[in-house]
Amino acid sequence: MRLSTKGRYAVMAMTDLARQQDQAEGRAVALAEIAARQQISLSYLEQLFARLRRKGLVVSARGPGGGYRLAREARDTAIADIVLAVDEPLRATRCGVAIGAKGGKTAAKGCMAGGAQCLTHDLWEEMGRQIHGYLASVSVADVLDGTLRERALKARAGEMAAA
Repeated sequence: MRLSTKGRYAVMAMTDLARQQDQAEGRAVALAEIAARQQISLSYLEQLFARLRRKGLVVSARGPGGGYRLAREARDTAIADIVLAVDEPLRATRCGVAIGAKGGKTAAKGCMAGGAQCLTHDLWEEMGRQIHGYLASVSVADVLDGTLRERALKARAGEMAAA
């Protein structure tokens, strides 16, 4: 899986936005505030939020008191949606996608000579699906309210009981 800095920073910024929006009773949050709290370059955040806005994850407000708001509730905003809005699709294989003569995507192109898939292709492909499934099951609200820590503790307890 290729989770870049763009994906991590976008998730950090969206989580910060959700927290501040809740505390400010829905007021738009300035990117400069998020940049300062999360220690992320303002110009970098502007690029990320342009992508997030185009994908419908945030809405912008201009003028005094302007900034950004979540386009939907934090509980309805999946982490996978944020990552996919700013990153390439989550892929764990090194295989590419072949581009047809008219620019359209065609069948997957393998990473080996002649376009063949490597022996471990299915392993990495499934791992990528599992990671995407997990990120799709986690919302911004889950990150904010500590639900993930509870999930991890329950999972560890289940693993210890099974051992």
